[in-house]
Amino acid sequence: MSILVFGSVNADLVFSVPRLPAPGETVLGKGFAQFPGGKGANQAVAAARDGAAVAFAGCVGRDGLAGAATAALREAGVDLARLAEVAAPTGCASICVDAEGRNQIAVAPGANALARAAQVEDAALTPATILLLQMEVPAAEIALLVQRAAARFTRCILNLAPPGDLPADLLRALHLLVLNEHEAVVLARRLGCTPDAAALRLAAGCDVAVTRGAAGAEAATAAGLATTPAFPVRPIDTTGAGDTWCGVLAAGLARGMPMADAMRRAAAAAALACTRPGAAAAMPWAAETDGLLATP
Repeated sequence: MSILVFGSVNADLVFSVPRLPAPGETVLGKGFAQFPGGKGANQAVAAARDGAAVAFAGCVGRDGLAGAATAALREAGVDLARLAEVAAPTGCASICVDAEGRNQIAVAPGANALARAAQVEDAALTPATILLLQMEVPAAEIALLVQRAAARFTRCILNLAPPGDLPADLLRALHLLVLNEHEAVVLARRLGCTPDAAALRLAAGCDVAVTRGAAGAEAATAAGLATTPAFPVRPIDTTGAGDTWCGVLAAGLARGMPMADAMRRAAAAAALACTRPGAAAAMPWAAETDGLLATP
């Protein structure tokens, strides 16, 4: 199985600060770095580094940030035939990371707002493809693509990040909905249920996985409830951990792994990503994840 990602691609401007600024406060940082990012590109990189065959559809601008934004995609061998250059600035994220690895992020979508479902041709939507999506491109385009994919029996995984309002029939067309604990609370309020995976699955009408940081993750599927603990690490930067989890989970499922095994692999990869600065740049290669999984 291959993976097709439709999503955002950004240049991440990362500021190391002693503490995250409060509203109206300026905090002098200790350092600055520029990395490739964007939730779509991050997840594509994570899946490709884990060994999956990955294609990416999205948009960048015709500016100096485009090359930096796509560097990790190219390095990981992601197929960029569906990446469009548009007359808008490349998406950009400003990320503050404190001494404990916590982050605070502001994003200017730029070219990502021009991503269109039509960039993905019907021939790419097959039963042998996993379509992986996030919420940093227009929700209307995500809806169109999911509807087309579902009609062609393509497996659809949506990471509801950042949380957006999607119609109930669209949720039911998904094979898997992935949320972190905060996104789960937002969706649960909207659906009138509790924010655990089992309740969300019943309310949304699709399988659901909820990640809870150091508390691990849980997934509710037709086979039942699967849980996995987090791997204990000393975090340096947690910025790309969730995207690593999603990409590696998709890669595991594409290889036919059971959900519980794919979740454990995703947890190991996400833990490794927390020990390095940046988002896509911090994501491990398959051999590194294998090494952590093999550690007693």
